[in-house]
Amino acid sequence: MTEEHSSQTPAVADIMIVGGGMVGSALALGLAQQGWHVVLVEASPLASLQTAAEPATGVDDFEPRVSAISMASQRLLEGLGAWAEVAAGRHCPYQVMTVWDAEGTGRIEFDAAEMRAEALGAIVENRHIVRALFNALEASPATIISGAKVAGWLANRPNGEGGEGGEGGDAPGIRLEDGQQLRARLVVAADGAQSQLRQLVGLPTREWDYDQQAIVATVRSKQLHHYTARQSFSCTGPLALLPLQADNGNEHFCSIVWSQDTLEARRLMALDDAAFNAELARAIELPADSIEAISRRFAFPLRQRHAMDYTAPGFALVGDAAHSIHPLAGQGANLGYGDVAVLLEELKRARKLDLNPGDALVLGRYQRRRKSENLAMMAAMEGLKQLFGRDELPLRWLRNQGMNWLNQLAPLKNRLAAEAMGLKD
Repeated sequence: MTEEHSSQTPAVADIMIVGGGMVGSALALGLAQQGWHVVLVEASPLASLQTAAEPATGVDDFEPRVSAISMASQRLLEGLGAWAEVAAGRHCPYQVMTVWDAEGTGRIEFDAAEMRAEALGAIVENRHIVRALFNALEASPATIISGAKVAGWLANRPNGEGGEGGEGGDAPGIRLEDGQQLRARLVVAADGAQSQLRQLVGLPTREWDYDQQAIVATVRSKQLHHYTARQSFSCTGPLALLPLQADNGNEHFCSIVWSQDTLEARRLMALDDAAFNAELARAIELPADSIEAISRRFAFPLRQRHAMDYTAPGFALVGDAAHSIHPLAGQGANLGYGDVAVLLEELKRARKLDLNPGDALVLGRYQRRRKSENLAMMAAMEGLKQLFGRDELPLRWLRNQGMNWLNQLAPLKNRLAAEAMGLKD
C-alpha cells in the first residue's frame, strides 16, 4: 500500500473507490488482490484508521458503533486476509440468539449447537475491522489517498473532447477540495447512507422516515451474557443487547441498540443514567438494578433508503450508499459485504474476459444480483417492524403463536438462521 498525491497518482486508474469504511476498504483490498490498479480515497487521516484501540475494561472504552458480522461476512474477510487480525483482537462470537415479544409470550431461540456451528456470528467494533483491512491494504499494491474530501464529480466524455480533466478525460472521476482530479474506468461510491457521490451523479433514492430513533450505548450488567444476543420487540420498537468481551475476558458488557418511536426515544435520552438503566433493565426483563454502568448514549434517526439504480456509466454504489435499513436485525454491514462479494466476482470475471471494469454488462450483472436480494431483506425487515408495531389482540395472539410454533420446528428455524448467517448452501 502506498499513499500518493497529485504529483504521483496516474491519470487513470482501473477502479477508484470513494470511502474507506468497512465496505469500501474490503472492496479495495479484494480488487487489488485481483490485480486491478486500485485507488482508495478516504476523508479520514490514514493514521487514525490504523491506530490500535486502547484495552477495554470499562463501558467508555468500547466504540459505540458495532456490527453483527455473519459467518458469510467472516468468510469474505478471511479470504481477504483480514479476519485473522480481527479474531486475534477484541471481538465476541455469540452462540445463541433469543428473540421474544415483549407484549406477549412468543419466543424463538436460535442455537449454534443445533446447527453444528461454532457460532451464529460475531459482534465486533467497526474500527477493529477497518484497522485490520487497512493493515492488509498496506501489503497490497493499492494506492490510498487519505485525508481527502470530494468536491465534485467529473463525468466521462468521448475521447478527443476538451474541457475539464485533461488526460484521461474519457473516464469518469472526482475533483478533490485541494483541486486534484482523479479518474478511473470505474468509480465506486462506498461513502455511506448520505453518499455525496450518489447525489453528485444524480442517482435517485426511494426512502421514508420511520419516525424512530436508535439509542446506542455500551452497558455493564450484573449478569453474564453467556455469549447470547438478546432482542425484545415492543410496539414502540425493538431492543437488542449484543454481547461484548473485554480484553480481560469480562463477559458483563453488552452493546445496546434500542430503537424507539421518536417521542419515546427523546424521553429516554432525557433521563439520567440511573433512571435510564432501570428502564433498560425492565425492557429487557431483568431485575431493576441489573445494569451497573452505561457509557455516553447516542441517538440517531432511522430512515430506510434504497437507490433506484445501483449503477450509472462507469459508476456503482455499494453498502449504505446503495441501501440502508432498520437496524432491528443487524444486517446492514452484512448486506454491504454481500455487495462486495458479488462485485468482486463480477470484476474477476471481467478481468478474465478482458472487459473494462466499467462495462455496462458487468455493472448490470452486479445490479441484478444484488438489488433483488437487498430488496427482499428490506421487505422482510419492514414486515417485521409492521408485525411487531401493532397491538391488536388477534394479531398479537397470532404473532405469539407463530413464534412459539416456529421455535418447535428445528429444521425450519435453523434454515432461517442459516439464511441470516449467509449460509444458503
